[in-house]
Amino acid sequence: MTSTFHHDTSANYSVNNSEQSGQDENTVKLLSYTPSSDKSPVSKRNGTAHSEMGSPDEKKKFIDTINTTPVKLDPGFDSLDRTVEFTNLEKQHIDDHPPPDRYRMVFFIFLIHGIGILMPWNMFITAKKYFEDYKLNTPTSQDASYRTEFMFYLGIVSQVSNAVISCVNTFFQFGGQQSTRRIAIALFMMVIIFIFTVILAMVNTSSIPFYFFCLTMASASLMNCCAGVYQNSTFGLAAILPMKYTNAIVLGTNLSGVFTSVINILSIAGAPDPKTSAVYYFIVAIVVLLVAFDCYFLLPLTKYYQYFLKSVHGSEPVEEKKMRCGDYLNAFLESCKTYWIVIKKIKLQLFGVWLTFCVSLILFPAIQSNVAMIKEPFTNDNGTEVYRTVLFNEEFEKKGYWVSIFTFLSFNLFAFLGNLTSEYIRWPGPKRVWIPIVLRALVLIPIYVFCNYQPFGVERRFPVLIPNDIVFILAGIIMAFTSGYYSSLTMMYGPKEVEPAMMGKAGMMMAFFLVLGITSGVNLSLVLQRLVTTQPDL
Repeated sequence: MTSTFHHDTSANYSVNNSEQSGQDENTVKLLSYTPSSDKSPVSKRNGTAHSEMGSPDEKKKFIDTINTTPVKLDPGFDSLDRTVEFTNLEKQHIDDHPPPDRYRMVFFIFLIHGIGILMPWNMFITAKKYFEDYKLNTPTSQDASYRTEFMFYLGIVSQVSNAVISCVNTFFQFGGQQSTRRIAIALFMMVIIFIFTVILAMVNTSSIPFYFFCLTMASASLMNCCAGVYQNSTFGLAAILPMKYTNAIVLGTNLSGVFTSVINILSIAGAPDPKTSAVYYFIVAIVVLLVAFDCYFLLPLTKYYQYFLKSVHGSEPVEEKKMRCGDYLNAFLESCKTYWIVIKKIKLQLFGVWLTFCVSLILFPAIQSNVAMIKEPFTNDNGTEVYRTVLFNEEFEKKGYWVSIFTFLSFNLFAFLGNLTSEYIRWPGPKRVWIPIVLRALVLIPIYVFCNYQPFGVERRFPVLIPNDIVFILAGIIMAFTSGYYSSLTMMYGPKEVEPAMMGKAGMMMAFFLVLGITSGVNLSLVLQRLVTTQPDL
């Protein structure tokens, strides 16, 4: 670029390239000096000796002064020296206007991932009759503790495995390994385990019930390890997107429960063979996981996801790092420091999501599924007094509709509606969301205990103070709705309380505390049972 200096002289200027000269990119440097053809009034007045702006020494001094003193350009000239990175950003439309999520494709991808995360667990617990009344109902195992307490062992093995692997997946994030690769491996392993479970259902294991129990526990443990990685990494991916995409995962988890509950009710109505029902459950889970596997490959191809990924991590790909043994310890310590910074910024949201799921899992399903229908005395025509159910007939409870509808379907359906409500109403804000969560725990736990809670038909330590089925049903609806609503709020609020570069770590930390809440609730439900009943042993 050239410009003319009109005080008796003309000079050529050029915009310096900051990468070549090391100076500021807005600096103008004098490249050449050419005397003006027109004599100024000064030259006319001072004669020939000074007709060209003074002596050669003065001219050299003037040029050196121009070259060493940077001249700042007008801001309008900045566009004349665009860097390659600036041009690329312009082409990618990085201007706070992301491309549209066409057909809400990214939203539905995370919704499907949410369904896939809990589908394996839901199918395992739905097949309760298959395990307890079919596979383990043999002469040698009929009264064994691993049959009568099968669901307790399944819950502990599954949730502890989930919590441990979530912790490892959260804090060991180094070496350039991306969460997307872990998702693919986890999904593949889950499909393989379900195929093994279907094969195991086809094999006659009546002569080896204990070995079948051990294989089932091992499968459940490995399955939930994979589910923990899958869940934790998926929340980390969604954390860089707007809040509704994190909520899409939570929506999917509860939608998975609704779907499973409907299948359970249909199987009760059709009264099929437990083996056939279980095989159908497991095949449906395989299909859902395969769809989620396809969605894993589809997500990086969407422009909407690419926009947010590049805005947080930049356009450079993550390089794999070759690490030695000592490097892993240093990387782990650095990771802990980073997570400690994240924890301090989102501690209220972490506490909120932990307490929400802890209370939900204390009450559901262990307590809620053992609340029996209220029976009141009636006098027959012959004068004898009998006890009859009030709200529904006894067959409704004996066939399993009472538990299937007002425990599993009710919880999953209204939790889903709570998730959905958080898309439109978000109150209270991130700093005060913990207050109603604490009040929820203080109100709902006593209500459940005071209802007709009768685990295993044992004696209660105190009488039933709320002998009303309607109150129990309404309490279950409120518990489920608030579980879905506050879990969505906390999971959405957490990642948005940190800088964009830390959103992924915040999302994974929120998912880790979610799993901690589930594990805490499963174990505390047994403590609550010991406080209410007089049963001496498990």
